[in-house]
Amino acid sequence: MGREVAESCVDGVIMEMVSAYCSRFYANKPELAARRIDAIGFQVGQQLCERYAMERPRFNDHLEAIKFICKDFWSELFKKQIDNLKTNHRGTFVLQDNCFRWLTRVSNDAASANNDPSESDPSSQTSENKAAQAISMYLYFPCGIIRGALTNLGIPCAVSADISNLPACSFVVRIKP
Repeated sequence: MGREVAESCVDGVIMEMVSAYCSRFYANKPELAARRIDAIGFQVGQQLCERYAMERPRFNDHLEAIKFICKDFWSELFKKQIDNLKTNHRGTFVLQDNCFRWLTRVSNDAASANNDPSESDPSSQTSENKAAQAISMYLYFPCGIIRGALTNLGIPCAVSADISNLPACSFVVRIKP
């Protein structure tokens, strides 16, 4: 049996990383914080993929590599497979996780607690927008992990996340030509 880390430790590290980059290092530049969090995820994804795909033969096509990410890679990370995989057969894949572990402790009301009630300016962001922005910062890391893993497998891509119903999450992978 290999080395493992307690889930609570991983959750704590991710929460602290996002908090540090969003409120300390790049407090006024959320796009830079997002890029840095994604870059860390990219490096983690490359290293994990190197470990998990070491004993496997090379993949013949994109679909085989995506299936590896959905089944084996995701199972190593989250102890479960991706719930649904869709593709348009033109380089776009949607990986659906109906209960994404890193979002299970996030509630829609959590971000509204960060909403300052003294902000009565109608031009300020609504609490829903703040909640979506706060949650999206936590999704740059897993997007980077997926992008790093696929890049390690020789598949350059762009990865984005979509949350419509917490804790479900869809990762959209677009293969670069």
